Amino acid sequence: MPDAALGRVARVEAWALRAPIATPVITSFGTMRDRPAVFVRLTGDDGAQGWGEVWCNFPGVGAEHRARLLIDTVAPLVTGTAWTGCEVLWRALDRRLAVLALQTGEPGPLAQAVAGIDIAAWDLSARRAGQPLWRHLGGEAGRLGVYASGIHPDAAVATALRLHERGHRAFKLKVGFGSDSDARSLRELREALGEGATLMVDANQAWAPDTACAQIQALAPMRPLWIEEPMAADQPPEAWARLAANSPIPLAAGENLRGDAQFDAFIASRALAFVQPDVGKWGGISMCRGVAGRALASGAGYCPHWLGGPIGLLASMHLRAALGDSGWVEWDANPNPIHDRIKDRLPKPCEGKVTLGGEAGLGLDLDMDDFGSLVTWRGQHRH
Repeated sequence: MPDAALGRVARVEAWALRAPIATPVITSFGTMRDRPAVFVRLTGDDGAQGWGEVWCNFPGVGAEHRARLLIDTVAPLVTGTAWTGCEVLWRALDRRLAVLALQTGEPGPLAQAVAGIDIAAWDLSARRAGQPLWRHLGGEAGRLGVYASGIHPDAAVATALRLHERGHRAFKLKVGFGSDSDARSLRELREALGEGATLMVDANQAWAPDTACAQIQALAPMRPLWIEEPMAADQPPEAWARLAANSPIPLAAGENLRGDAQFDAFIASRALAFVQPDVGKWGGISMCRGVAGRALASGAGYCPHWLGGPIGLLASMHLRAALGDSGWVEWDANPNPIHDRIKDRLPKPCEGKVTLGGEAGLGLDLDMDDFGSLVTWRGQHRH
């Protein structure tokens, strides 16, 4: 897939949003007590615009920090240059920020800010071309599978049945809360949804390498399609390969990997049956499409990770659709008032599938006034 011309960027804007929720989103490693987001908008010299999103779920102050980082540090490197391609822009930013990432000890937040810029750049490029992003990326059809994610063991059955009524047919349960509890929750979910439902489980890096296999064995009778992040993502590929060789459930990971070298080492190890880069955490569209292509060429599945706002969700969908509909995109099932403000403008699942429209770019134009008091910070940089 070729790169796409971008042109000159005249303005970069960022908004931090934070939405109160009644029920916290609980994982094995931490809790989200509200729903944050960082939206990015690029405006070209010709007035064309593109939207992106930065991953910012953790820590609790992450949204405002990343929005300010993007405007104060990254945006001045973006404006004023006539960029010959989106990937050219990403590589230039990655190179220019490499020493700063070492100096600050913040390679993750900087990578996330650059990823948000990259998503917006591809949206802008596709809009200029008058094409939906999935077609701009070389896709033939805007159709893909989705799975409902983030289902907590508390009220898991009721949650899944409600999501089934909304068109979902694949469901991912959070585990890592105790062996007996995990197995019971997954068994109840299988019994309630039946053999036709696709189930996945996500341990969020909860288990040590020497105990992960036993934990996985307890879940195997319920036949989940994959076990996601059963141990820390920074365990070497060789450790993941050993676990994969002894696991009755295929392994999935990728949201916490960063950089081509790291992804390629995991792909080469063949430890992962499903590779899950996150377009808002590292690489944006430009680099994640390369990772996805190499994963698919190796025989692994490509299933983008996303647990955030609507822009990142759409970007993940368009990239997955551009590469065919053989995998799933993660659809956050937790309450999110940010989504709710524009839910009628997002695609809806039907029998586990989503069909993207033919509107240019991501197909989403936002009026930030719609989010009102949810906006906690706004900044911009002009050339």
